[in-house]
Amino acid sequence: MAIALLSGTAMLSGVIAEPAHAQRDRKKKKETTEYSKEFIEAFTPLQAAVNANDGSAAGVVGQFPAIVALAQSADEKNALGGLIYNAGAQTGDQGLQLQGMGLMLESGKVAPENVGRFNFIAYQLANARGDYAGSRAYLQAAIDANFTADNVSVPDMQIAMAESFITENRIQEGLDYLATAIETRKAAGQPVDEAWYRRGLSVAYNNEVVPQVYDFASIWIAAYPSETNWRDAVNIVRNLNSYERGTMLDLMRLSHRVGAMQEKYEYIDYVEAADARRLPNEVKRVIEDGYASGVVSRDDIYISDSLEIADGRIAADEADLPALESDARSADAGLRTVVAAGDAFLSYSEYAKAEDFYSKAVDMPGADRDEVLTRLGIAQVEQGKFDAASQTFAQVGGARSPIAKLWTAYVSEKAAAATPAVEPSAPAVAEAEAATS
Repeated sequence: MAIALLSGTAMLSGVIAEPAHAQRDRKKKKETTEYSKEFIEAFTPLQAAVNANDGSAAGVVGQFPAIVALAQSADEKNALGGLIYNAGAQTGDQGLQLQGMGLMLESGKVAPENVGRFNFIAYQLANARGDYAGSRAYLQAAIDANFTADNVSVPDMQIAMAESFITENRIQEGLDYLATAIETRKAAGQPVDEAWYRRGLSVAYNNEVVPQVYDFASIWIAAYPSETNWRDAVNIVRNLNSYERGTMLDLMRLSHRVGAMQEKYEYIDYVEAADARRLPNEVKRVIEDGYASGVVSRDDIYISDSLEIADGRIAADEADLPALESDARSADAGLRTVVAAGDAFLSYSEYAKAEDFYSKAVDMPGADRDEVLTRLGIAQVEQGKFDAASQTFAQVGGARSPIAKLWTAYVSEKAAAATPAVEPSAPAVAEAEAATS
């Protein structure tokens, strides 16, 4: 993001005290300013040369180091800073401009209404010179002063701060700053541009910064859900991981749920992960959806063979469900039976039963907690138990954590859609009607 340099080569005027004039008025104003005799003697000819604005400034810049050493009081630093800044503007020397700005800000004498602007100018000058640490200090001061201009807003400056860290290859700090800025704006009820999320996600993905890449993917998709964005988020998780079938299955379930499956290979991955011999009903449902969407051709041999296997097993599979349920509910049921029951009923969309079995399995000895918790959360969200699902997904760790974060974003999306609009109270309605009558 480019932010135009506000300072340009303009001379600063009206903000620098005139030492000689202030010295003459000292008796009248009860020592409101402080300049030493030595400073005034050194400052006056330099001021004349710079104020002449005829090229004379270039001839006196060599004398600045000596007079900087003389500037001890706040007034002296403020006056000298303005002089050096103006000399730098005339000669095109950004180093002098930055030095001048630094002296003025250090003095504490800058008018309150100019503090933000001066800090922003100093940030730009320091940034242009590659002094990223120094520039960030000035930029933060400008943000703290709530500085704005026609082409600069506080959000602009916050994203610039993150970019400063990133430019310096301090990727983690840049992402942390950006994430904090996003959360701060959200907490204050302020809008967050989608570009912020995309920038954080892009930087984290390109540098393979985990788990932050998944954090950005989940908060981005929660704020800007769409089929395209969901597909990108799912693919980011896929591309950065090599999942075994059981884990891939729960990612593909989400992809299918949000309408993000747009390529044949995605349906093939889902079918392979589900396995027509293990979850025939789910495989059949996914394949038929692929056919209906036109994404999958009926001529695809692997898909058609998988559908044939699924069709051949569904009847027997359904017939076994009552016995499987009975076995899994018994007090002495083993872990394998309980999990198998949860998987079976989840694939048949009997989510309440699936929830029962996963809840039972999660604390059984030898259970793969992350897998069971993931599927427990899925069963809960499919029943509209959004709070419970969020709490369940929050417990998922390990390789499944990125998948759980995306499921959590889906929960947020569904919960928001299910929240009823607040109806105005009767008095409010009556007042509105009276106002329009």
